[in-house]
Amino acid sequence: MDAAFTEEQDEIRRTLRTLLRERCGPDEVKAAVQTAPGYDEALWRQLARTLGLPGLALPSAYGGVGCGVAELALACEETGHVLLPSPLLATTVFAAPLVAAVGTEAQRAELLPRIAEGALTAALAVPGRALPEALGLVGARDGAWAGGGRAGGVQARPDSGGGARWRLYGQVEQVLGGHSAELLLVAARAGGYTRGRTLLFLVPAGADGLVRTRLTALDATRPQARIELRNVPAELLGVDDGGSGSGDGVAEALAAVGTAAAAVLAAEAVGAADAALARTVDYVRAREQFGRPIGSFQAVKHRLADVYVAVQAARSAAYYAAWAASQGGAEGTDAAPGGAQGTDAAVAGGLALAQALEAQRMAAAEAVQLHGGIGFTWEHEAHLYFKRAASDELLFGPVHRLRARAAEREGLFGATDRAPYGGHDGRGGMVDTAGAGGTMGLISALGVMGVMGVTGVTGHGRR
Repeated sequence: MDAAFTEEQDEIRRTLRTLLRERCGPDEVKAAVQTAPGYDEALWRQLARTLGLPGLALPSAYGGVGCGVAELALACEETGHVLLPSPLLATTVFAAPLVAAVGTEAQRAELLPRIAEGALTAALAVPGRALPEALGLVGARDGAWAGGGRAGGVQARPDSGGGARWRLYGQVEQVLGGHSAELLLVAARAGGYTRGRTLLFLVPAGADGLVRTRLTALDATRPQARIELRNVPAELLGVDDGGSGSGDGVAEALAAVGTAAAAVLAAEAVGAADAALARTVDYVRAREQFGRPIGSFQAVKHRLADVYVAVQAARSAAYYAAWAASQGGAEGTDAAPGGAQGTDAAVAGGLALAQALEAQRMAAAEAVQLHGGIGFTWEHEAHLYFKRAASDELLFGPVHRLRARAAEREGLFGATDRAPYGGHDGRGGMVDTAGAGGTMGLISALGVMGVMGVTGVTGHGRR
């Protein structure tokens, strides 16, 4: 593994950082979230035109830039630094990879070029507030999140008029960017109990029977919506095998997207944590008490030093997860430096996301505390980072479940110890402690992250 960034990666970061510093300060962020779409549409078009940001990780054959997860993670670290409100996460991180992985060639040719040029925004709608479960970040991948054919999920049935059209009915809560997206990717169950399967459907924003309501979210920079589907016509994404296939292709595609998304989300959280720390350091240098800056007090130094260590460790973990995801993260391969086996991208992504969310929460909490009285006012910019930290853990965590899922993937829990910590017969569920896929595999992953935190990767992330 080469821990140094390429010239192209450095240029992506530098260009994006310069543009966002000019166009996306705290006042601009607060103004953008008050608009109908919840983001600055002019800035989004500029990001698409100047950097090709919506298509950064899409193949060049479909109008994308042709980069990978690592470049997308670096870009999202910069957007996280300013808390950019945009359709980037919903469209580029969640929806576009699913279209590329599941869609037919005709669907890819129609949709991906429009996404790449910023002309089409999309959102992924997963029933039951179960986005982290659907993406395989937490919990077992058993499809229970999709409703299982029971009430509560989104149901799909073939259109009685014939043809290849379908009808959807149900309701989805907390769809990121769902109120303004021009295309919805809706996960729904088809076939009832006997031939039940989870499929993805394309629903245009103007479809008959579709009702979208923007919700009041804790973090206004991540607008959310409630989606109601009342016998809505929809187009199947990809091909339906009628339930006769040997595996759930949609679940596998969602898990693959979740592996990349975990690395990207971790990098974004690191950017936000780093910005909160930098703003706090600037404040304690300027704020004086007893005739001296409060940053000169030892207790304040210790607290900020702890935050700095947490942010740098999370940055190293996020970079490693992005690298692993860009390599494919195949299990049982020498994906890690030094030939360590079993360090698969899904485990690295889950652990990196957990560490980044912890660092973000810690940095935001200290920012509010160390800003003193002004930090506790709701209007102060420190609360933008506080809300982002709290919201991210609610949307993509919690941290302990991310780590439990990573441990389960590595085989630390026995077959009877799946939900979620082990504890069979009052004992821990640790098994296979010498196997490449067991405890040693997880320790190898953690060891690589720890070494990287000391040997250079973090140096590239300093501002």
